[in-house]
Amino acid sequence: MSIRIVLVDPNHPGNIGAVARAMKNMGLTELHLVRPKFFPNADATARASGADDVLAAARVHEEFADAIADCGLVVGTSARQRHLPFDLVEPRDCASQIVQAGRSGGAAIVFGSERIGLTNVELARCNLLATIPTDPRYSSLNLAMAVQVFAYEVWLAGRPGAPEIAPRDVPLASAEEMTRLYEHFEQVLEYIDFRDRTGGGHLMARIRRLFNRALLDQNEMNILRGVLTAVQARRRPAKRRSDEVT
Repeated sequence: MSIRIVLVDPNHPGNIGAVARAMKNMGLTELHLVRPKFFPNADATARASGADDVLAAARVHEEFADAIADCGLVVGTSARQRHLPFDLVEPRDCASQIVQAGRSGGAAIVFGSERIGLTNVELARCNLLATIPTDPRYSSLNLAMAVQVFAYEVWLAGRPGAPEIAPRDVPLASAEEMTRLYEHFEQVLEYIDFRDRTGGGHLMARIRRLFNRALLDQNEMNILRGVLTAVQARRRPAKRRSDEVT
């Protein structure tokens, strides 16, 4: 089973170590770090408290896209609402999906920096947005505490003796494959002269949100790519047709 914890722009090395400890408590071993400010670091090792192997195996990336490229399900975490509306779920609601995706291909649970969390651009690359319900009078959670909550729910959903979660017959399309789909989509929209009428330049963001929410498998993604290729091959741009009429 491949389920990774992704930390984007973590500032404090002690938090990285505490995250590694929380992961190992719940049987998770894949830690990915995007632009960590200090890593490796003695504070991280000290806070890991025996989860040194998780730290030693951690992978470091310069770009968020690289950290999730081969994952079929990407769950972004946030305590804040964003400009584009997302359907919020709680850790318990999505734990089974995470386990299923982890057994079929790969899943990622993504946490932003301690200060600002995930950006809207980063959230746009996620299939689900999850939030931990807390007392509204004090909702701030330490990074490692938040990871522990998610890791615990995933452990409950996938531990030995838990209700069986069958792997998907067809793996989900990976984040990298979905990025290529969106690039292809944008090319075709330009080719047929389809203009953004959303009023704010959010057309592609909304298209991303639509298909991310749909959780396309690889067969469905290939069908869409085939349709787009057929459009490119057979339909001439609207501008060219109008030129011929005149």
